[in-house]
Amino acid sequence: MVAPLNSPRPTVAVVGCGRIGRVHAANLKGRARLVFASRRPRSAREFAGRFGGEAMPHLDAVLARDDVSGVVLATPLADHAAQTVAALAAGKQVLVEKPLVADPAELDQVAGALEGHPPGALMVAENYLYKPLLRRPEQWRGAIGDLRRVRLAKLTRQRAPDWRRRYGALLEGGIHFVALLGGLIVEAPDRVEAHFPGAAGPERRGEVRIRYPSGATGEIHYGWDQPSLPGGILQHSRIEGRDGRLVFESNGLYSVLASRVSGRWARFRIGPFEDLMGFRAMTRDFLRMLSDPGHRPRSDFSRARRDLELVFAAYRSAGLDPRGRRSPAEAGDVVHSAARRVD
Repeated sequence: MVAPLNSPRPTVAVVGCGRIGRVHAANLKGRARLVFASRRPRSAREFAGRFGGEAMPHLDAVLARDDVSGVVLATPLADHAAQTVAALAAGKQVLVEKPLVADPAELDQVAGALEGHPPGALMVAENYLYKPLLRRPEQWRGAIGDLRRVRLAKLTRQRAPDWRRRYGALLEGGIHFVALLGGLIVEAPDRVEAHFPGAAGPERRGEVRIRYPSGATGEIHYGWDQPSLPGGILQHSRIEGRDGRLVFESNGLYSVLASRVSGRWARFRIGPFEDLMGFRAMTRDFLRMLSDPGHRPRSDFSRARRDLELVFAAYRSAGLDPRGRRSPAEAGDVVHSAARRVD
């Protein structure tokens, strides 16, 4: 459990004071002593004033402090691997923004840096694993039976500002739905195939199809180039099982459960809206990790590796890399153990 409120609060450094750093700072405020660092010192000072805490000049200064036990890396993707390795080497516990890394070589670097560390050394900020759909599966899993098909979809109009424009939409945003699919079907896939319409440079829309040894299938339809309502609301995803199905608004606003277990029936449910995006539950898991390094967070390295390997396999199957460049692999690549089974 998270340490009681009357126990000493951990000191946590938030590195990167942009939009997502603000989300982490707001959730940690009052639950940890905060330290801020940024490439723009003014931003760190503004965060320190807004959320309470201390501004530091850079990551190296943060890592040199003995009192800092946890580091939140809310920095650009290109920095994740090197900063994660440095923080682990300094003996800090790390919460790093998704996606963890941009390519397989960086994934291997982080795996090497984790050798000998306890399960609570590294956590990836994949909030979709903490959404109510996965936090309370007992509300629907028993009603639909063994999973047969999962179709996840969110096609929106979204700009890719700053560093994000250098990466494909599947890696930078669709990784959320890859993680969600992995939370539903934990076995390693037999085959991963992807199609990226009109990809010339970092892709902005893709369709990924996954086949599993059990016969279950998964589909992810994700993109940033489609006209839509704000936030992609009123788009739907579905989970089909042997005995029924769950259709849900892709943001989790509402769901319809249809089941044949107790006769043919359907149930409409709104929400739950409490912590709809899963950030508060994710923060609780991080704080528990800080109080107990032996605790394995839900969004641990093994899950992040599994999800990224599936993403990399999807790009390879289309002859692309995550930056939209042609790769040596040919389309139709059969993927063996593209994602490792989660222990």
